[in-house]
Amino acid sequence: MIQSKGGITTGQPCISKATLGRLPQYLCFLERTDARTVSATAIAKALNLGEVQVRKDLAAVSGAGRPRIGYETCELAQKLQSVLGCGTKSRAVIVGAGKLGKALLDYEGFSKYGLEIVGAFDIDKRKAAETESGKSVYHIDSLEEKCSEWQVRIGIITVPAESAQIICDRLVGAGVSAIWSFAPCALNVPDGVAFRREDLALSLAHLNLMINDEDRRSESNGK
Repeated sequence: MIQSKGGITTGQPCISKATLGRLPQYLCFLERTDARTVSATAIAKALNLGEVQVRKDLAAVSGAGRPRIGYETCELAQKLQSVLGCGTKSRAVIVGAGKLGKALLDYEGFSKYGLEIVGAFDIDKRKAAETESGKSVYHIDSLEEKCSEWQVRIGIITVPAESAQIICDRLVGAGVSAIWSFAPCALNVPDGVAFRREDLALSLAHLNLMINDEDRRSESNGK
């Protein structure tokens, strides 16, 4: 998948990043239901989402459902799996084997979406060992060699800000097609390399803003 300005190109019309972020919820719901057919209305109600939004999301992936029937559950699930890459395998590595890096390395949920984190790297030789899941942490000196050997497509950065751009450049030089960064800084990534930055502090601040807004509305309604 190649990142575009508006979202993700998957061989179908461009799917926005916001829509892509909701697709795993829909897939989990479909995998739990026993119904042969399912409607956007039912999915929206079960997931507490807006019906119009769900309808638009599903239309971007599978076209409009049939009147009074909706979608064939199995067929819709297969299309969601295809868009999410569940039937493919992309290898990834982590650079930065601190607490966050090791937690990501040992997380088993990535495999459901066709992702395999094959190892991690760190500048500290004392961290070169196996984790609880049996995956290995290597010294950073072997980064390029291992990326080539394993045909790594995705680089995950969990290092401090001062080291992040250097690591990013090394991963790009090693041939990765995408960068997923948890470093608290902006990074320069060349055209043709997909990039996503996770700002954990900003995400938490957004949640805090939401609950503060809810508190203010409750106080206003109580007056």
